[in-house]
Amino acid sequence: MFQDRTLTCRDCGNEFVFSASEQEFFAEREFTNDPSRCPECRAARKQNRGGGGRGGSRSSQREMFPAVCAACGVETQVPFRPSGDRPVYCSDCFAKNKSRY
Repeated sequence: MFQDRTLTCRDCGNEFVFSASEQEFFAEREFTNDPSRCPECRAARKQNRGGGGRGGSRSSQREMFPAVCAACGVETQVPFRPSGDRPVYCSDCFAKNKSRY
């Protein structure tokens, strides 16, 4: 059904193969556009964005802010600047009471 196709990368201008299996993967996920970047440029772009996308290493690139847990008093780091008008919880206390918050 699908056949390998040669596409041109919009970043580097090099040709790359959009394989039949990749096309099938795109179709299964209902992606309507062909990839516009070669695998090397996609990887470089992802690296420059800090890991990007779902499940990437983005959290390691995030700026963290010091806070004191409102439940247990432990010093912790959170990925947002606490404003002081709402309680901040460490990850353990947040996980224990997630349904409350």
